[in-house]
Amino acid sequence: MLIQVVYFEGCPNWQITHRRLLTALEATGHAGVTVDLVAVGSPEAAAAAGFAGSPTVLVDGRDLFPDAAPVTELACRVYRSPQGLSGSPSPEVLVAALNDLPTAV
Repeated sequence: MLIQVVYFEGCPNWQITHRRLLTALEATGHAGVTVDLVAVGSPEAAAAAGFAGSPTVLVDGRDLFPDAAPVTELACRVYRSPQGLSGSPSPEVLVAALNDLPTAV
């Protein structure tokens, strides 16, 4: 399984997403999975990376939260959670999304 956090440096939310993702992977039995950090610095790089705002979490090239459309602007992303809107998916939402992945993961 290839997991990537795609982000741009101007958005502060990628770091907390990375930490929460590592915790969620551990909670779902995937503690050994490597998470690649992919910085985008241009609209072209964003388009090529499957970027839907910073941070975007990709699992095998697919957005873990496919409700957002891909963008080429270097912009922060907003996630829905039980607590409301946030710049990072909540730990609970990450665990639920990872648990919904096919068992081949």
